[in-house]
Amino acid sequence: MIIYAITAIAILVSIAFALSRAILGPTSYDRILSVNAIGTKTVLLIGVGGFLTGRPDFLDLALVYSLVNFIGTLAVLKYFKFGTLRGRLSKSEDS
Repeated sequence: MIIYAITAIAILVSIAFALSRAILGPTSYDRILSVNAIGTKTVLLIGVGGFLTGRPDFLDLALVYSLVNFIGTLAVLKYFKFGTLRGRLSKSEDS
């Protein structure tokens, strides 16, 4: 049980490092990737927390959160690239 507590503390420390990169990142893409890393580490923290509390059903929540994190990151990156979420699908739309 103590190994899960140590793991949770290590994940929290790595989230703190990623948060500092999100605040100090030189470009917006660095900030987006560090927020994505925070989301991924949060999924790990939910899983470890589920084992610490003896509730493995937290893994379902972690899976849902990971899907939301992935889709959200793609949406933000697409918005920064195209300026809208619709975006261009091909070059033939320009004419």
